Amino acid sequence: MVPRFTPEALEANQDLVDLLKKVAQEKKATAAQIALAWLLAQKPWIVPIPGTTKLHRLKENIGAANIEITQNELKNIDEALNRIEVEGDRFPEELEKRTGL
Repeated sequence: MVPRFTPEALEANQDLVDLLKKVAQEKKATAAQIALAWLLAQKPWIVPIPGTTKLHRLKENIGAANIEITQNELKNIDEALNRIEVEGDRFPEELEKRTGL
């Protein structure tokens, strides 16, 4: 249903997953923690709201608050992200119209 998660888009977007895994390995964290820590490092007023129904995932998500991403690391991650073209829209066309974006 979500274009970004079709098999073709998942394959095309593997570079993004690989980047997260690489940074996670360097930081001794999970890819999910790096994604959340990256969001937290952007601006002090950005607050990610991850959802989960599993206690171990909640604990994992909370662990992201303890990961420090330096300005230099942010710059390196952003440069790598800029070289990756994400395939697939975030929402199906009908839902996208409702976002006002």
